[in-house]
Amino acid sequence: MTETTGVRATLSLKARVALAVSSVLILGGAVVLVTALAYGREAAREAYDRLLLGAAADIATSISIRDGQALVDLPVSAFELLSLAPDDRIRYRVVGPDGMTLTGDPTAPLPDGDADGEAVFYDARFGVEPARYVALTRRFAERSFSGPVVIVVGHTLLARRDLARDTAQNALIVLGAAGALMALFGWLVVSRALQPLPRIGAALAAREPTDLTPLSLSAPQEIAGILTSLNTFMARLERQSVATGKLIGDAAHQLRTPVAAIRAQAQLAASEPDPERRDRIVARIQDRAAGLGRLLDQLLSRAMIIHRADTEPATPLDLRDVAVEIVEACDDLVLQAGTEVELELADAPVPVTGDALSLAEAGKNLLTNALRHGQPPIRLGVSDGARPSLWVSDCGPGPSEAIVADAGLRFAHTGGAGGSGIGLAIAREVAEGHGGEIRMSRAPGRFTVELILPRRGR
Repeated sequence: MTETTGVRATLSLKARVALAVSSVLILGGAVVLVTALAYGREAAREAYDRLLLGAAADIATSISIRDGQALVDLPVSAFELLSLAPDDRIRYRVVGPDGMTLTGDPTAPLPDGDADGEAVFYDARFGVEPARYVALTRRFAERSFSGPVVIVVGHTLLARRDLARDTAQNALIVLGAAGALMALFGWLVVSRALQPLPRIGAALAAREPTDLTPLSLSAPQEIAGILTSLNTFMARLERQSVATGKLIGDAAHQLRTPVAAIRAQAQLAASEPDPERRDRIVARIQDRAAGLGRLLDQLLSRAMIIHRADTEPATPLDLRDVAVEIVEACDDLVLQAGTEVELELADAPVPVTGDALSLAEAGKNLLTNALRHGQPPIRLGVSDGARPSLWVSDCGPGPSEAIVADAGLRFAHTGGAGGSGIGLAIAREVAEGHGGEIRMSRAPGRFTVELILPRRGR
């Protein structure tokens, strides 16, 4: 299927959105995981530091002075606090003013520097394991005992690590559940948002090959732009198809009669024994052949205009230049008619936007009709105004009112300057292709055909 249509299927839009959302979720999950680990460690440190401080404070309040000696009666509450970390090993130490250990493990490390009455937290070792310690100083000022007593309490970090891991794990579970819901919601939203695309495809597939009417479907703004472009493209195809059909119809309609006449007269000439009558028949054949040549030129000209209507970009031009080109292109017809063409141009440039070749072809058809069917003097001019115009006029009576009302109707033969047949139809198609119109008008002693165009802003 893809080879015959030239369409190369790539990753679907849903899959692209899914990959994008997954990438965002994975990246966000990694960031949240790192943040959760850091937060878990900090939360665990703060929580267990308070336990250490509470135990040290309980021990500090249990110190009493008797007979000049500091006595430590270890409270049960201190160990109850530390038992909240059941898997950790605990050590404590109480140091007197002289640096001697009053009770506890004498190898428990002391903080660097003097605690100076404040609780000092620090990291050290508990054998080969890392541990966390707090040093709390209590000062005594009695007659029999004076100086600071330092209480050191520490434990290993197993409970802290477990708490940090649990915190991060719980955050990751919540994030995973939220991410799954977001992915599902995103998938449903994208699926619904892309529903117009299959509808457009189905509508196109169900159409007949000749159906180029616009698609009338509701779609989101982004897809509506694609739909508008598709309708515009089909409208161009329809114009080309209709124009091509008209061209084929014109050729069939216009060529059949002169070809048949030439064939019949050629047969008469072949069987005519009288030389004079044969010469007259041959002359008629020559006239018919010349007319057929002009008709073929017009058909080819119309085919060219149909092709250029949607393929050639409109360019800025001066309508006066088009008028001069028309007169130069019709020099041979002017000589055959034995008359002159008066050229009337505006003093200033007449700016329009269009295809110079098509405009010149339309003007040549108008001038040709005037030379063949009108009466001198014949004039060709350009008028400037709100809507510039290229016009041809002569002193003939012009066509009937019915022909004037249907200016440019195919096969509408006229007897005046309006021209006949395909020539006027070509002029009308060029005018409409440029957003303008053909207008026929009568004035005392003159008949005028105007090619009216939109004005280009200066």
